[in-house]
Amino acid sequence: MRAWIFFLLCLAGKALAAPQEALPDETEVIEDPTTEEPVGANPVQVEVGEFEEPTEDVEEIVAENPCQNHHCKHGKVCEVDDNNSPMCVCQDPASCPATAGVFEKVCGTDNKTYDSSCHFFATKCTLEGTKKGHKLHLDYIGPCKFIPACLDTELTEFPLRMRDWLKNVLITLYERDEDNNLLTEKQKLKVKKIHENEKRLEAGDHTVELLARDFEKNYNMYIFPVHWQFGQLDQHPIDGYLSHTELAPLRAPLIPMEHCTTRFFEACDLDNDKTLCSPWQVPVPHRAGPPACPPDPHGALHHSLLRGL
Repeated sequence: MRAWIFFLLCLAGKALAAPQEALPDETEVIEDPTTEEPVGANPVQVEVGEFEEPTEDVEEIVAENPCQNHHCKHGKVCEVDDNNSPMCVCQDPASCPATAGVFEKVCGTDNKTYDSSCHFFATKCTLEGTKKGHKLHLDYIGPCKFIPACLDTELTEFPLRMRDWLKNVLITLYERDEDNNLLTEKQKLKVKKIHENEKRLEAGDHTVELLARDFEKNYNMYIFPVHWQFGQLDQHPIDGYLSHTELAPLRAPLIPMEHCTTRFFEACDLDNDKTLCSPWQVPVPHRAGPPACPPDPHGALHHSLLRGL
């Protein structure tokens, strides 16, 4: 009997002990989700917070920078005045990037070689308001060198080579313009006709006699390239006139190769106002006729290229 009672007491003790031993486990399961840690204790949260905060600061800095969308012409840089307003001031030539080679040098009309176009325009800016600064222009690409005088006979040959060159430049752009959008769709259609024409004279070192014959036979192939080039240059502003600055991208690379370039453009500027007029303002003559440059300066460049001087 005592053994039986002892057995029952053991069972009761086990029954009471079991919940007490399991209680801590249940308590941990219940309390664990409610345990709160300081915000940012998670390393990922900390990293995200540190990443996002600078981004917001940068955006605020950009938005508050008055010079962000304030553009200055060549030779000038944007600075903020005392009223936090943007203004353009002359760039210090010493702040221009270092040049990589001779090909970056340019020659000014003062017959001085500048390390780069940046150095040239920065120097020109410092001379604003002076007679020297007014006369100073970028003459051509490359270091200054001796350029022989252009003879009258050479001047008459220049339009032959230049219009052939313009035609070949346009064809090259067409051949390379797959997805680069160098030409509009309308322009591509016009150049395509020239490109696919079997009578087209291929690019090469041709004699002036051959260039003259090809111009007579295939005159229409040369019209659009001249019009296209004028349109490319007439941008600031688009007004049907080419200023000295607008003409520079065409003139500057040509001078070292074609020593008649300067005299040719001077011959087209009949009224000596330093501008060349739109090629669309006069009819296009097809063959020999009146003087190449009409009494009215409008269209002189067009006549000179498509007629000759």
